[in-house]
Amino acid sequence: MHTKHIASLALLAAVAAATTAAMRPAAPAADSITGTVTYTGTLPKMKPIDMAKEPTCAADHKTPVMTESAVGGPNNSLEDVVVYISAGDKPSAAPTHAVRYDQRGCQYVPHVAIVEVNQPIEISNLDKTSHNIHPLAKVNAEWNKSQPPGAPALKESFAKAEFIPVKCNIHPWMHGYFAVLSTSHATTSGEDGTFSLKGLPPGKYTVTAWHERFGTQSQEVTIGAGAAPKVNFVFKATPY
Repeated sequence: MHTKHIASLALLAAVAAATTAAMRPAAPAADSITGTVTYTGTLPKMKPIDMAKEPTCAADHKTPVMTESAVGGPNNSLEDVVVYISAGDKPSAAPTHAVRYDQRGCQYVPHVAIVEVNQPIEISNLDKTSHNIHPLAKVNAEWNKSQPPGAPALKESFAKAEFIPVKCNIHPWMHGYFAVLSTSHATTSGEDGTFSLKGLPPGKYTVTAWHERFGTQSQEVTIGAGAAPKVNFVFKATPY
């Protein structure tokens, strides 16, 4: 076999190996905690929202908007579950950048907004109608503010950790949450139920998952020199 032919075969083999390696999913970093959130049982049926009383918002949606209090996905995955480090994290100064919370199409976007204690949250009205944003805080001070269309963004913050329901007193179907947490390591589960908490130093942690209807679960994990730990949460769903 000619030397050039051998070199060509070696090059092709190297390219094939590199392509195969690139196609493999990257392993989670050793400083991260990954996992999934799923459910057993029967989810409550999400219902279409009737926005006929607010035509400007109804026109923003080609199909009816569904309620969002228990959103399931493929393989019994559960979306919008707040997953965070509830113990073991080192305290840090509150971020100065604001978390954005929009009123769009007479919905709160995102449905659950994660914000750290004392971190600013910026609430905008992107609709052609007025809203009345009302966080039903119990640990923090409760407040209730109107926001006409085109008004400047409201800038608020919360001094204590708390899961705060949010409603609009003008549009009763508008519901959301502020997840005010004492950690920067927090996220919500995606459409497929997966989550990832990154940038954690070695140590022991308590990972907690919170869902607005199905409650709270916690697990203890340790990050060491080995592979990133995986944590799976399974909530028991009830139809009512």
